[in-house]
Amino acid sequence: MGKLIVIEGLDGSGKSTQLEMLKVRLTEAGFPITAISFPDYESDSSALVKMYLSGKFGDKPSDVNPYAASLFYCVDRYASFKTKWGNDYDSGRAIIAGRYTTSNAIHQASKLKESEWRPFLDWLYDIEYEKVGIPKPDLVIFLDMPVEVSQKLLSGRYHGDEGGKDIHERDIEYLNRCRSAAKFVADYSGYKTVCCAAGNEPRSPEDISDELFSLVAEILR
Repeated sequence: MGKLIVIEGLDGSGKSTQLEMLKVRLTEAGFPITAISFPDYESDSSALVKMYLSGKFGDKPSDVNPYAASLFYCVDRYASFKTKWGNDYDSGRAIIAGRYTTSNAIHQASKLKESEWRPFLDWLYDIEYEKVGIPKPDLVIFLDMPVEVSQKLLSGRYHGDEGGKDIHERDIEYLNRCRSAAKFVADYSGYKTVCCAAGNEPRSPEDISDELFSLVAEILR
C-alpha cells in the first residue's frame, strides 16, 4: 500500500496554497506523488455536498445534523478513491490530500456537545475506514490559524464580497466552535499541528511550507 498524507485546517488556513507548494517540493525532491483535494467538486459525487454548502438544506451548518452531513462527504470520498486515486495508492504511490475524513471530524463534531465528541469520532472513523473501506491516513497535518486571521485572508480571497462565502465560512461563531473542536480532534486522533500565525498576522507561506515538507518527507522516507 501507499502512504496517505492529509493537509487539514479550517477555512482560510491556507490548505490549497500549502498543498500546491508541497506537491511541487516533493516532486522536485524525487518523491512520486498524486495530489487530490476534497470535496471533489468536478464529480457528480459531490452533489449533496454542494447542496449542503450552498444552503439548500438550511441556512446554518446546524440545520443538518453531523451524522447526515458526514455521509454526504463520505460518499464523495469513496467515489474519488474508487475512480481516481485508489489504483495509485494500492500500487504504493504516496497520496497527498487537501481535506479528508478529518474535515468531518472537525467541522461536524463542532455541532455537538463536547461530551459527544469522542463517540462521534469513533463512529466516523469506523464508518469510513472500516465499513466503507477508504484508506486511513498515515499522517494528518492540521494547519491551525486563528479565526480572526483566517477571516482577513478569506475577505481577500472574495475581494470583500461576503456573499461569496459558503455557510461555513460566513458563520464566525461556528468557526470558533470548529477551532475548539479541532484542537480536541487533533489531540485525540494524533494529528501533527502546525501553527500558521504569529500573533495577529499569518506566517509566510514559505515558512509554513518548510515545516510541512520536513514532516512529510520524514514519513515518505
